[in-house]
Amino acid sequence: MTARMSTNDASAPWQATVLTLYPEMFPGPLGVSLSGDALDRGAWALTARNIRGHGLGRHRSVDDTPAGGGAGMVLRCDVLAAAIDAASGPGDPRPRLLMSPRGRPLTQERVRALAAGPGLVVVCGRFEGVDERVIAGRGLEEVSIGDYVLSGGEIAAMVLIDACVRLLPGVMGKEASGVEESFENGRLEYPHYTRPRDWEGRAIPEVLTGGNHAAIARWRADEALRLTRERRPDLLDRA
Repeated sequence: MTARMSTNDASAPWQATVLTLYPEMFPGPLGVSLSGDALDRGAWALTARNIRGHGLGRHRSVDDTPAGGGAGMVLRCDVLAAAIDAASGPGDPRPRLLMSPRGRPLTQERVRALAAGPGLVVVCGRFEGVDERVIAGRGLEEVSIGDYVLSGGEIAAMVLIDACVRLLPGVMGKEASGVEESFENGRLEYPHYTRPRDWEGRAIPEVLTGGNHAAIARWRADEALRLTRERRPDLLDRA
């Protein structure tokens, strides 16, 4: 664990523990901007624990060949279970998540629920995957951030944690900024503009500069619906 994460303590209201073979990757982008400022203020805590600390033998082995044959290696269930047990005891109320491309897609609704809880224990897989028995034996919830495959779960874990941390009380400057964003109301967010008023022949829509707040609200709602229909009609079907 790096010194950058020395602000962690049991009194933090929201605690994230990451189990990884590469703890040096953290806090990474979580240590800057909104999440980094909140980490420094003790609004949340981050601990990165090395799975290899529970590895076997002289070389701290954590993986083995897949049963039934095939390419690659698989994280051992006994090693990963020991790492999970050391990081999250029987009384720990935090959900245990495994970042996995076969998991349920992460949604803003799920992020909001996780942010409202006590924190997370996040397992970052590597190699070909994780022994299925530890998923069942330690009650891991598989979570996916998209239909693609990464080299490991660390970047996905950062995405998940960042999405949660920004919703914690006092992290964002204006609470309303978290309410009007994409996915919060089953719509994509409306377009934004700022100065200069005219740029390369493109002007700010007149309705936004007229001072009629009711008209602005209607325009934003219409634009959010238009963009959602064009780009993510599945959100409308889901609603």
